[in-house]
Amino acid sequence: MKLNIQNETSRLRAVILGTAESNGPTPTVEQAYDPKSIEHIKAGTYPKEEDMMKEMEAVAEVLEKYDVTVYRPEVIENYNQIFARDISFVIEDKIIIANILPDRKREVEATEHVWINVPKEKRIILPDECHVEGGDVMPWNDYIFIGTYSGEDYPDYITARTNTAAVEAIQELFPNKTVKSFELRKSNTDPKENALHLDCCFQPIGKDKAIIHKNGFLLESEYEWLVDYFGKENVFEITKDEMYQMFSNVFSISEDVIISERTFTRLNNWLREQGFTVEEVPYTEIAKQEGLLRCSTMPLIRD
Repeated sequence: MKLNIQNETSRLRAVILGTAESNGPTPTVEQAYDPKSIEHIKAGTYPKEEDMMKEMEAVAEVLEKYDVTVYRPEVIENYNQIFARDISFVIEDKIIIANILPDRKREVEATEHVWINVPKEKRIILPDECHVEGGDVMPWNDYIFIGTYSGEDYPDYITARTNTAAVEAIQELFPNKTVKSFELRKSNTDPKENALHLDCCFQPIGKDKAIIHKNGFLLESEYEWLVDYFGKENVFEITKDEMYQMFSNVFSISEDVIISERTFTRLNNWLREQGFTVEEVPYTEIAKQEGLLRCSTMPLIRD
């Protein structure tokens, strides 16, 4: 398999889509990795397996409609395998296997049947000290945008998933790209004050546009850099509540076609005004785990 990912929006040809099959029982608060899941566990509104399976099948149908080759993980019994983006990601022709929370190692093994077809020298496992998840990593042509958290209290945040060592390692792997890192706001307890990954508060779309939430960034100067880079007229600013609902976590099939959650009315109307085709799907149950469309897809090949 010859991988090719240069950016977030070129025409998609092959992707790994996570699975909600045999997702397991509702976790305890202690087992949850993020504040939004904890909120729903406490409220008794944590998503049911059958509802999440229906949502993911709706995405699979859209991908197949556009002739995208869709791979799925091997199903591990009673195990959450929805968020395929966390565990690995592709930049250029390399797949980087993420160093993720130790509890999630089996997720990587469940996609081995896909990445085993990639030449061995193109399969990269970063050193143990490099923590990274794919939701924080965005190839964008000459740039690689990476969400991180470099505070001394990094170990205290279960929501801090990508560290400075990983940012430096990725820059070394891709010397011809400019790696631009962004400090994200983290909270273990308040999902409206937590940007779990960069794609929870920012995502480029089309050729030159972006969705962004200012408060997701710890440093205003880094948020302003992005607004300047894309141009204010090309940026769709989302509110704190819209970030909580995961408005920035849509998924591009091409520069013209975006999969979005069907309740994101304000965003979807704007996208259509900008000339995008919006494929609306139901994804509110999966959103309860602080992840949405980009989180559950891992592109392998784009034009």
